[in-house]
Amino acid sequence: MSISQKISITLPNKHFMAFASLLLFSAAIVADDRPAPPAEVFHYVVHDKGVALEIDWAVEDGAYMYRDEFKFWVSEAEIVLGEPELPDGEVHDDEFFGEQVVYRGNFSVRIPYIVKGDAPTTLSLTIDSRGCLDSGYCYMPQSWVEPIKLKGSSASKRLSFASLSGNSIDAVLPADEVFIPDAFAVDGNNIEFGIHLLPDYYLYKSKISVMSLSNKAKAGQLDLPKGKVKTDEWLGEQEVYFDEVFGRVAIARATPEAMDLEIELNYQGCKVDGICYLPVSKVLTVSLPEATATIDLSKISASNAPVSEQARLAHIITESSIWVAAGLFFLVGLGLAFTPCVLPMVPILSGIIAGEGDDVSSRRGFTLALSYVMGMAIVYTGAGIAAAALGLQLQATFNQPWILILFAGLFVVLALGMFGTYDLQMPSVIQSKLSGISGNQRSGTMIGAFVMGALSSLIVTACVAPALIAALTVIAQTGDMLRGGSALFAMSLGMGAPLLAVGAAQGKLLPKAGGWMVAVKNAFGFMMLGLAIWMLSRILPGPVTMMLWAVLIFMAGVFMGGMTTLTANSNGSQKLGKGFGFLTIIYGIILLLGSLNGGSNPLKPLASINVGGTSALVEAAHELPFQRIKSVDDLDRKIAAASSNDKTVMLDFYADWCVSCIEMEEYTFSDAAVQAALSNTVWLQADVTANDEIDQVLLERFGVFGPPTIIFFDTNGVQRHGYEVVGYMKADAFAMHVRQALSVSDSMSAQTIY
Repeated sequence: MSISQKISITLPNKHFMAFASLLLFSAAIVADDRPAPPAEVFHYVVHDKGVALEIDWAVEDGAYMYRDEFKFWVSEAEIVLGEPELPDGEVHDDEFFGEQVVYRGNFSVRIPYIVKGDAPTTLSLTIDSRGCLDSGYCYMPQSWVEPIKLKGSSASKRLSFASLSGNSIDAVLPADEVFIPDAFAVDGNNIEFGIHLLPDYYLYKSKISVMSLSNKAKAGQLDLPKGKVKTDEWLGEQEVYFDEVFGRVAIARATPEAMDLEIELNYQGCKVDGICYLPVSKVLTVSLPEATATIDLSKISASNAPVSEQARLAHIITESSIWVAAGLFFLVGLGLAFTPCVLPMVPILSGIIAGEGDDVSSRRGFTLALSYVMGMAIVYTGAGIAAAALGLQLQATFNQPWILILFAGLFVVLALGMFGTYDLQMPSVIQSKLSGISGNQRSGTMIGAFVMGALSSLIVTACVAPALIAALTVIAQTGDMLRGGSALFAMSLGMGAPLLAVGAAQGKLLPKAGGWMVAVKNAFGFMMLGLAIWMLSRILPGPVTMMLWAVLIFMAGVFMGGMTTLTANSNGSQKLGKGFGFLTIIYGIILLLGSLNGGSNPLKPLASINVGGTSALVEAAHELPFQRIKSVDDLDRKIAAASSNDKTVMLDFYADWCVSCIEMEEYTFSDAAVQAALSNTVWLQADVTANDEIDQVLLERFGVFGPPTIIFFDTNGVQRHGYEVVGYMKADAFAMHVRQALSVSDSMSAQTIY
């Protein structure tokens, strides 16, 4: 079967003509942004099934086709086409045509036909269609003419007889009639193939493989969708495919010239409750256009491609028992509980329990903590599922300035309550009605703890970890919300598990009424003010943030007694409070001086102060050699330039509100060993703080769910799959990872990205 490249234009309706003319005029102004021709965006292969024509479509990412614009006809009078059988698509709100059903990715159209008289050996099928790009560009209506070789009448009769008699010898069809393979080029470095099956037959996922038969190209890692789980009598639990399966494989090219590549496609399948066929090997020829990237094939190792941590975790979610996956992700969450992204929840929970009053038992503290953790876990899981299913960026959604300001303000209000500025109570009428249901109305009620836990899920979204990316990937790519959501929920419970211990211990150890209780509440008040500053630091300039820290720490020193006059009767605790409070005040003053001089690091408050001209030298030494990019085009140009200079590339996805991004810059990228490992590397940084349309296109290109995510490219401009870094990584581990990622020993796993 071949792909038609012949394109003819039919006259569209006047509304679409006006719209298309406007688009063509815009394209003429910006010629460099001209989209790819439709034949490179909308691919198809036509099969004759004997009683129907089947058209398999493969639509490039970022494009779609209108269902109602499909029309089919043939010129041969002996062939009468029936009503096309179109699959369900997705509803698309079109700016010009209103609500439309569209198709994306892979889909199939079946057109039944009957033969009147003698069947012709070939026919010409005309396919009318219309498609657009998500960028807003719409193609003119397309009309393709595809010549098709028809099956013989004997084959049709044999197929019909087999469908009627399950016990007939004729029902044992040859493998070539049961499994129908085909393949075509997506671009110069990628091939997509499909295998179509007759009803009641299936293929084993584990038996499908692709191999290049040319010494000028090698096939990389095979990308197959998730199949249906079937328990096989001999092989045990297996993933299988019914009806059809589509796969994609990256092709490493030694030379850039267009070529006809022979590939060997291997597979094995069975009939439901029937025979199993011997393994099948088919040689298919694919016409590859000019390659966009080439590589020295002698440097390619036959060893297995590396797999990133998030990919391994995603495999566990999809392939393991749901209970095994949940248990593992609970342990992963437990490890994340002691990171800066989760620890800020401790003062929030402590403040809730402290607000409960003087008499708090361990049981009461544990119950409040459990309510808090469940609120955090449920909202965090629900937000993750919704974000992955809708293609949203979870971090960017929850880190918009107005949301951060709103919740920072909430923490300030709660802190003022800890300082005794007000006593927040419901009206007495409502309190009396609720008291019969839930007992005494205190500030630390179960519902209040649950709501605060739900709000605290905002804190957790500040960081991205491989486990989170794994769960979101499973939801986005497979649609399996049960498995992905279960993993997210288990991870959330793991992150909250230490908080249960905090709740129980605080209920036991919390001071009773008196001066100590007031001091503890004041401490929690300062912690909540610190949380407010920490959240605002994602959107405020560094010096402003450090000034806020200076004021907070200065006032904390005052509350500790740093400016209190001691007397002869002062006890030991008052003297300790005076000493530590005075030191805290001094540190607050130092922070203030550093912020006024443009400093932004509270751990190095005086680093920005110019002493004998050394400030500029320190600043220059600390400055990182990142080159900022914004769009996909920027990235392509930078990678091409690096490749021409025989340099590797590191692409860092960054955002101002990303806590781990700041940590990577402060502690990892600035390390001498890391910079030595990246000495022959171009440092690129994509700032996705705005999360605008251009940022989203760049994120979607690599399937990135949020920063920090770091991707590497070799000297040929080829992405080093399996070496992606997600989340914070310490300097020593990162330096070793960089050396492995930028070696050439296993570049077979790479797939060209431009």
